[in-house]
Amino acid sequence: MNEARLHVQPRRIVGRRDGMIYGHFLEHFHRQIYGGIYQRGGSSLSNERGLRIDVMDALKHIKTPVIRWPGGCYVSAYHWKAGVGPVREPAFDKAWRVEEPNTFGTDEFIAFCREVGAAPYICTNAGTGGPEEMSDWVEYCNLPSAGHWAKLRAANGHPEPYGVKYWSIGNENYLPSEMGSKTPAEWCLFVREAGKMMKRVDPTIQLLAASTDNLDWNIGLLREAGRLLDWISLHGYWDGLWQINDLARYETCMAYTLEIEPPLLKMEAILRSLGMLGKVRIAYDEWNLRGWHHPDVDVAGKDCWTPRDKNDLNQSYTMADAVFSACFLNRCLAHCATVGMANFAPTVNTRGALFVHDDGIVKRSTYHVFDLYANSMGETVVDSWLEGGGSFEAATRGETRNVPDLDAVATLWEADGSLRVSLVNRSPDRTARLELHVGDARFDGAASLQTLTAEDKDSFNDVGHPDTASIRATPTGKARSGTIRVELPPHSVSVLTVR
Repeated sequence: MNEARLHVQPRRIVGRRDGMIYGHFLEHFHRQIYGGIYQRGGSSLSNERGLRIDVMDALKHIKTPVIRWPGGCYVSAYHWKAGVGPVREPAFDKAWRVEEPNTFGTDEFIAFCREVGAAPYICTNAGTGGPEEMSDWVEYCNLPSAGHWAKLRAANGHPEPYGVKYWSIGNENYLPSEMGSKTPAEWCLFVREAGKMMKRVDPTIQLLAASTDNLDWNIGLLREAGRLLDWISLHGYWDGLWQINDLARYETCMAYTLEIEPPLLKMEAILRSLGMLGKVRIAYDEWNLRGWHHPDVDVAGKDCWTPRDKNDLNQSYTMADAVFSACFLNRCLAHCATVGMANFAPTVNTRGALFVHDDGIVKRSTYHVFDLYANSMGETVVDSWLEGGGSFEAATRGETRNVPDLDAVATLWEADGSLRVSLVNRSPDRTARLELHVGDARFDGAASLQTLTAEDKDSFNDVGHPDTASIRATPTGKARSGTIRVELPPHSVSVLTVR
């Protein structure tokens, strides 16, 4: 059994984390909307609007703070006006090559967010759309009564403005495969004009713009439009499965956890070099270990729908997904001064934290990570560092990497001053023994450990066995003079509470 020390200095404040790092994302892709959060034709598990009650209850339990919608690649050819009002005409979805019925649109999304208690975050069409269409959308959602679109919202049964605060200009417009992709020179001017019009409609909104950790993409963007932007949007999928659904094994996924932080460091350096650090925040508004499987989307005559069913196989989502997700959230906490939002992609089905079926839901291992962090981790991030501990080798991207067993972040729970520490044991097969030292503070109260784990690193939750990976509470005795010892099972995620 390997041994390590975690040193915590509660008086050294790193920063206060924004709860929006525990956000989620929905796209009109496969069964995320239709057959996911929304049931056309009604269901005994849905409310009168067709929204799944069990899904909303699960999202309320993990205090979902913000939900990004409607895409994703889908939004780059989506015209929002087709999805409001009593008459909804189906349209061909050029991104995913299926028919979109448009029965779930802006009003339904706002209703869903309100039921969940999450802030709505709307991503706009910067592909086939333009600044006027974007600003009209802001008008529809946020203006009390002035103008055609605000009046249309009222006529559609919603007299009060929605007050949508978060708006993104575009999605992955740097990719050649995106509808309406742009060059860096085109993008900076497009964002400047769109941002200008959107904030002219409602100056109180917060604007994001699609970006990547690339200096060339950001120089023009931040120089031309930086004064209009509140956030820069980053995306990350580490196990790319777009064409072949050959999921990386557990050890390789642990090596991927070492690739989470470099893009953040690079983006922080870009913001600093352009004088924007502290003025523009980072939103990792699409992230997941696993990339979505959608092969041959550009090949004529190919069945686009059936291969995507592989995304919904629950055996794909093991303790590897949970441990990776915890390491991702740990990096967001550690970079809380710059990272203010993150959106797990997606919320339901595909690679989601929840699997929705006709008789209920399955909470995948990643759901329980959000349960631990949103309900047990504190708001104030404090200084901490690991010493010692074991490691293991993992093959990834043509090389072998040495992966530390442990990852940790320390926080304080403001309501009672208790210490809340996330403790991740990446090791596939070794229990870790950890000794926690709490600086010059004295924590002499009771300590407890909540641990998400399963018997095997490849264990998963499914319809017939929904609790194979689950959270178990373990009392650990008392912290004596600022020192406490815990044991962490292999392939596990824990939160230690010292009162």
